[in-house]
Amino acid sequence: MSESSSLPVRGRAARPSGRHRRPVPSQLPPEAPALVLAVPGDASGAAAELAAMVRVDNPQIEVRLAGLGEDAKELTAELEAAAGDRPADGVAAIVVPLLTGPLAAADRLIARAVEESGANVTVTASLGPHPLLAEALHIRLSEKGLARADRMRLLNISSPVDAVILATVGGESAAAEAQPTAVLLASRLTLPVLVASLDGAPAVADAAERLRGVGAERIALSPCLIGHEADPGLVSAAAAAIGAECADPLGSHGLIADLAARAYGSVLAED
Repeated sequence: MSESSSLPVRGRAARPSGRHRRPVPSQLPPEAPALVLAVPGDASGAAAELAAMVRVDNPQIEVRLAGLGEDAKELTAELEAAAGDRPADGVAAIVVPLLTGPLAAADRLIARAVEESGANVTVTASLGPHPLLAEALHIRLSEKGLARADRMRLLNISSPVDAVILATVGGESAAAEAQPTAVLLASRLTLPVLVASLDGAPAVADAAERLRGVGAERIALSPCLIGHEADPGLVSAAAAAIGAECADPLGSHGLIADLAARAYGSVLAED
């Protein structure tokens, strides 16, 4: 397999679409591609729980999970195993990164694994932006008492906070990619929502300064992260630095498992 044909192409065509997207078929042939969930670091904790959720909800899909680690060898092995169980002329696997947005380091490792495996593989885009991602973020905020649990904003009931900072990792590109999700979350909360990066620009401190400049005193930090993308201390330190309360990462929320299955189904629907 040549380098040009083996490197995955990550574009919007493979991005999960809306709620009325064609669902994953209830039955799939034995040679249907495996769904391989690729996760930064190791494949434990929330990643393992998400994989289990996808398996339970979609028993017709062969679901594999691989931690990228430092060399993506685990992903390479999973792709080779999937290819060994399928016809040589078919797609062996659909790799779905368990990421809410682009992360250059993960992209490079996934590309390396695909090339080294020699398998016929499709790699989807990250799971966001998407309305279901905004919904999951809203739920995590409400679990900490930082947002109303419902979407109806009654005039005589004040909001727990004045504004929200949507925190990402991956620098400016990830922050830009999260803007539509921020708009969706702002619509749900009827509050200002700014995107900031935990590891680059735009900085969390700058976003907090902007919000306070327009009168927002109570600010909540909403990590737009599944949880394995960054050290948990990075989130808590950012919240403490601006004097904000913080929601939990998305973790093994069922809506994230749903998005992963939708990403897989979107690729099947294109064929």
